[in-house]
Amino acid sequence: MDYYLDLKIRPDEEVPLYFIRNKAFTKLHKALHDLNQTQIGVSFPGIKYEKKGGMGLGGKLGKLIRLHGHQKDLQALQDSNWLGGLSGYCEAGNILPIPEKIEGYRIVSRKQTTMTLKKLEKRVAYQKAKGVLKTEEDIKNYERQYKAKMFASGLDNPYLELQSASNGHRYRVFIEMGEILDNPVSGDFNYFGLSKTATIPWF
Repeated sequence: MDYYLDLKIRPDEEVPLYFIRNKAFTKLHKALHDLNQTQIGVSFPGIKYEKKGGMGLGGKLGKLIRLHGHQKDLQALQDSNWLGGLSGYCEAGNILPIPEKIEGYRIVSRKQTTMTLKKLEKRVAYQKAKGVLKTEEDIKNYERQYKAKMFASGLDNPYLELQSASNGHRYRVFIEMGEILDNPVSGDFNYFGLSKTATIPWF
């Protein structure tokens, strides 16, 4: 984690910031997967929080995506031309060493809700097999109640809305920011550039 690269989103009147950011992150996710890259972490230095009871709630991710890693890994990513046609909407900076003075280190991770549409499908199948849901009306009522509860208990964390390459479905990746730590923690990152244990330098 000794180098970084800033990706600045450049929205215009026709294409909003969130749309470009989501598209760019979808491409980044695919590139990390294709390169089998687990040593590049992501942060959002421009993140802003609304006062909704604490850190991680009601935030916006901003127009800057910062990629952290070793120089060779970041260079390999850039050499893959992962942005493709989005390069006109995103300005990739140079690969630079991290500053000598930083605020500290923090974990940037994915936070997942306990209620999902995939779990709903499994629950419906289970209830049908048990004979609890017998008619289409039973199933519709059950789904309606589950979805109402799911949305009511939804996360307030800032999120990215990505598109699955396998089935085309849209899904949200909620971002959770850990407290700033004095010392780094090494480890692997997933293909979103996020980790439950490994830190990125925060500056």
